[in-house]
Amino acid sequence: MTLEEIIGGITPPDEDARNRARERWNACAKPLGSLGLLETAVEDIAALTGSADVDLSVRAALVLCADNGVVRRGVTQTDSGVTAAVARQLALGRTSVCRMARVAKCRVVPVDVGILDFAGCDGVLDRRIGNGTADFTEGPAMSRAQAERAILTGVELVREEAARGTRLIATGEMGIGNTTTSSAVTAVLLSRPPETVTGRGAGLSDAALNRKIEVVRQGIAANSPDAGDPVDVLSKVGGFDLAGLCGVFLGGALYRVPVLIDGFPSAAAALCAARLCPDARKAMLASHVSAEPAGELLLRELGKRALIHADMRLGEGTGAVAAMPLLDMALAVYREAYTFAEGGIEPYVPQEGAP
Repeated sequence: MTLEEIIGGITPPDEDARNRARERWNACAKPLGSLGLLETAVEDIAALTGSADVDLSVRAALVLCADNGVVRRGVTQTDSGVTAAVARQLALGRTSVCRMARVAKCRVVPVDVGILDFAGCDGVLDRRIGNGTADFTEGPAMSRAQAERAILTGVELVREEAARGTRLIATGEMGIGNTTTSSAVTAVLLSRPPETVTGRGAGLSDAALNRKIEVVRQGIAANSPDAGDPVDVLSKVGGFDLAGLCGVFLGGALYRVPVLIDGFPSAAAALCAARLCPDARKAMLASHVSAEPAGELLLRELGKRALIHADMRLGEGTGAVAAMPLLDMALAVYREAYTFAEGGIEPYVPQEGAP
């Protein structure tokens, strides 16, 4: 499928299914809407899938791994070799997200979409778009064709997961320098000065943060990305991981699989998907608010409210996976709680002014 065909195949959410889910919630013997965003999440999933019988029993975390040429500008504490090292540990099930995913009963799928000089290893899917991106202060990070290929790769990953019965996907990423690319993409799409959307990433000093902000500014000036064309933005100042994650969100909307937004890079990719196709928002669930400066800005632009506020900024999909047990608990009430009728209790009715 082409990108245009994918976008054309994404339909609006099913409001009848959403209403059926809301009716089921309202029958549960509890104050109306009292589980807040947990109720909203289940209703959103029903609207996406077209069924009020919500099942999230099979889940996967897609962790897209890639390197970014802008790292050579001194925007990180570590060099690009860390990306490959962590990818290997992901394959061994030893990283933070792997440990958390075990608790959440979630399979972790590391994907190489452009790790620098990576020869591959067992347990890491090979979906390479290129051998890392170029330094975006000197020209585009990648070609437009590569950006589109990365987006299509993300869509294909979701198609494969849907075919094996996966009902919930967490987005994750691993790529040294990707908060720099995320800052550049966000600055362009939100028309914000780089200093308002650029954070310390993995713990930069004041001097290093100032250098990072200047590098983002240089990259935007050198490439003049078109804010009205998300593919152009991704190709000029993005990364293979961001473009791939953009495709994961589009794929979730196309194949009706809910996708949890993780942190800053994931949210930047989600905004790219939403700008390409506004109805892609129907597949997006916000797991947490990243501690990075643009975290709240991006979710607000997407019209999403996060389930978790914990100042997390680890990456790998840890925030998205952390939200899974909350959804499990919500579904336990949604499916199994006794109803007003079963308890012989007069049901609540909506009151004027009540939330």
